Amino acid sequence: MEEKELQILRHGCSHVLAKAVDKIFAGAKNTIGPAIDDGFYYDFDLNETITPEIFGKIEKEMKNIISQNQEFKRVVVSKQEAKKLFKDNTYKQELIDAVPDNEEVSIYYLGDDWFDLCRGPHVATTKELKNFAFKINRVSGAYWRGDEKNKMLQRVYVYGFENKDELDEHIRLLEEAKKRDHRKLGKDLGLFFISDYAQGMPFYMPKGLVIKNQLIDFWREEHKKAGYIEIETPIAMSRSLWEVSGHWGHYRKNMYTFALEDSEFAIKPMNCPGGMLYYKENVHSYKEFPLRVGELGKVHRHEASGTLHGLFRVRSFTQDDAHIFMLPSQIESEIQNVLSLVDKMYSAFGLTYHLELSTMPEDHMGDEKTWEEAETALKNALKNIGKQFVINEGDGAFYGPKIDIHIKDAIGRTWQCGTIQLDMQLPKRFELEYVDADGTKKEPIMIHRVIYGSIDRFLGIITENFAGAFPLWLAPVQIQILNINDSVLDYANSIAEKLKSLGFRVEIDDRNEKIGKKIREAQLQKIPYMLVIGENEKSNNNICVRSRSQGDLGTQTLDDFIKEIIEERDTKKIF
Repeated sequence: MEEKELQILRHGCSHVLAKAVDKIFAGAKNTIGPAIDDGFYYDFDLNETITPEIFGKIEKEMKNIISQNQEFKRVVVSKQEAKKLFKDNTYKQELIDAVPDNEEVSIYYLGDDWFDLCRGPHVATTKELKNFAFKINRVSGAYWRGDEKNKMLQRVYVYGFENKDELDEHIRLLEEAKKRDHRKLGKDLGLFFISDYAQGMPFYMPKGLVIKNQLIDFWREEHKKAGYIEIETPIAMSRSLWEVSGHWGHYRKNMYTFALEDSEFAIKPMNCPGGMLYYKENVHSYKEFPLRVGELGKVHRHEASGTLHGLFRVRSFTQDDAHIFMLPSQIESEIQNVLSLVDKMYSAFGLTYHLELSTMPEDHMGDEKTWEEAETALKNALKNIGKQFVINEGDGAFYGPKIDIHIKDAIGRTWQCGTIQLDMQLPKRFELEYVDADGTKKEPIMIHRVIYGSIDRFLGIITENFAGAFPLWLAPVQIQILNINDSVLDYANSIAEKLKSLGFRVEIDDRNEKIGKKIREAQLQKIPYMLVIGENEKSNNNICVRSRSQGDLGTQTLDDFIKEIIEERDTKKIF
């Protein structure tokens, strides 16, 4: 089924929900009910609270309405007539008031006894919803029009899919997602925490920092190969810089500011302006291009406390920025180079992706002609290198269009991580120049790009993607040695030292516990390899190997085991 058809079914079922609630709750006032990614919701003003105990009753009434083959009928009326029809509903009155005086109002009847404001379209009758599968998910509070000054309404969320099999699969994936929740795994595996003293600002524990540093090392290794240089810029800079960049006018509400010796400063929410100052520090020639400049910069953004979510939505994070300065003729090749690097880095995590081209937003810098030229350049680059993409209208950055890279994880969820932004504003605002072949000074073309996006968020994503069972190269503890008794501890220590000398992260569990308990706890910690050491292993100078994924692998020599795990680590094998 096409997405548009599914959205029509979902929106039709939202009307069925509203009609059912109106019948069950006397005096209910319905407001709005749009379709969303996995179903729909509807906001209600009710004197009673909708609790989970009532979900079944509402669903039963919805099924009853659908079974009656009720007709969806569109009627167009004047604003005055519409206000009379909704005289008892102040929310609908407000929506009607927003309609221009010279326009009519669209109303949809469901049956002969219930109607709602709606632009449509809808299915012809509820008969077309007969096989549509739905389930009330939850109820939450929602301010009318999203304004906390308005009344709090009850928002009923409903899953809605074409059939029961798709609904059941969606619910199964949600249950799987709960098991993979990076916030729970982060606590269970000792990776990170967030304190009430610094909301939205992660604290990394030793094991979590190992993973983050592995991501950074991998980034540096691949960027060095790809011809990038790395810089570091200050974490806070003066207001005047942010005024030049345009962030003060377009992003001020998300910035942390402070006074310093009668001047106003801002902690950087983005690395870009610092990168511009780096470029301006020297005179540049066209011969240097493309100039690829990377920075792993810590940025801070003010996010509302209600939006914070583990590592996915934070106020402080490390961004893997790079700014590429180039000639107009190099745009296509540089985008191709960036996408090649994206391919290489994401494949190390077993991640696939799709591309979206985001175009000019309402709040933008620069004239529309410049934007059209930039968007055309990106479209042509994608087409010429054979990459499929979809257009995401109006979602570009305020300074330029962008290619957003959406990765898909192990259970089919998509995440927007990498982005490639063609910026034709900041070079102009910062008066960046280079000396061309003819000796004249010209303005460079510039690309902003990230691959991880936020390293912290990416860490959260791969935690869920691997369900905490990180591949050997990323695992905080790669090998745990489990001694059966103290008499073999010296042998266990010698093995640990040998492995550590080869760069492996090794722990010894030398507690006076039964070996079965040690194995179970190591498995709960999702350690890739366990080496069980007893008298037989010590006497024969070998090891008993257990794999997290394959179980008991039997007895091996240490040298054979080392040969296998070096290859697994160095090739960044995933499974």
